[in-house]
Amino acid sequence: MDAVGRDLSGADLSGGDWSESWFTGADLRNVNLAGAELYRSDAQGADLSGADLTGASLVRVNLDDAILRHATLDRADLVKASLFGVDAFGASCRGTRFMGASLLEVDFRCADLRDSVFDQNSFKVIIDRRTRLSGASGSVLGPVVLAEEGGSRELSGPELQEWLRERGGCVQVVTGSR
Repeated sequence: MDAVGRDLSGADLSGGDWSESWFTGADLRNVNLAGAELYRSDAQGADLSGADLTGASLVRVNLDDAILRHATLDRADLVKASLFGVDAFGASCRGTRFMGASLLEVDFRCADLRDSVFDQNSFKVIIDRRTRLSGASGSVLGPVVLAEEGGSRELSGPELQEWLRERGGCVQVVTGSR
């Protein structure tokens, strides 16, 4: 599908095979993509605010600069997906698989990442005390920016691992380059 820059807000695209589709810059607010196959699709700069991507396959999808505010990505598969500069404030990613994905400058403030699986991920994200991480597992390479009242600070290495553990996550923080 070529939907570059199109307004598909509120559309029901659930369960469809949208592999290698172009959603670049599209308005996908409140779209239903639950259970959809989006292998190698490009949604760079798309607005997916409030979208339902429950159980969607987002393998090798480009989501750079996309807006995922309050989107639902529960149990979605983001293997080798690219998320650079993504606004995922308040997104629900319960049980989501982030395997080999690039998570760079992703705003996960107020996001629900419970039971998510991370493996070999760049994890240079923005989080806050409202980011939910219990049951999260796997390994990440930080650092993260912890947004706090009145400012922010960087967490990495053992300090990041302890912060994640205190919130119920079992995530190993890998140090050094890969």
